[in-house]
Amino acid sequence: MLTQATVENGSSHYWPEPAPRRRLSVRSHALGEAFERMGAPVPFGRNEEIYGETEPANYLYKVISGTVRTYKVLIDGRRQIGAFYLPGEIFGLEAGEEHVFSAEAVVDARVLVLKRSVVASLAIRDNKVARELWTLTGRELQRTQKHLLLLIKTAAERVASFLLEMAERIQCSDEVELSMSRQDIADYLGLTIETVSRTLTQFENESAIALPACKRIVLRNPAVLKQLIA
Repeated sequence: MLTQATVENGSSHYWPEPAPRRRLSVRSHALGEAFERMGAPVPFGRNEEIYGETEPANYLYKVISGTVRTYKVLIDGRRQIGAFYLPGEIFGLEAGEEHVFSAEAVVDARVLVLKRSVVASLAIRDNKVARELWTLTGRELQRTQKHLLLLIKTAAERVASFLLEMAERIQCSDEVELSMSRQDIADYLGLTIETVSRTLTQFENESAIALPACKRIVLRNPAVLKQLIA
């Protein structure tokens, strides 16, 4: 599995230092553009590790393509997925100096990598970057809180919430193309894969969704799902 230690010892992946050739005008570029101009694109294969739990949190990451999951392996060997990150989303932000979760590419992915110290330096000099960083921190906290509340709901409520959330984040009208497997969904929702599959079939029988393919879900009647989580 890929770790920063193996990268530093000769991995084919490139983890950049701040790019000295292109200094940002701190008054005109915010966090997103800092990634675009100073971050280095790094490819990761399906299920390849981006960083590991307890490794130094020296970098921030922005998904260019594909999907990334963060997860923790529990004492009993079960995997708990903490979050999924889609194209355009930033991850790897930590309160401390180490990563609390591990991160992997769900499918083949490209990720922009930017050193944390560069972002911190920009935030000191640029109020716009600082505000965006503060907003990102608050969004991550809110996502964690919502996930904790999700885990105490019924199976139907959890699956319905997940489908509606993904539809909103993918910004689709009625069809959700999922990159994650049923096992990924189960590990995110704290359910078994059998329960996830059974619940999806239940929704299909109730004409709330259609399942034309394993990872493609058509929301035929989103109101039914919304009633479950109201």
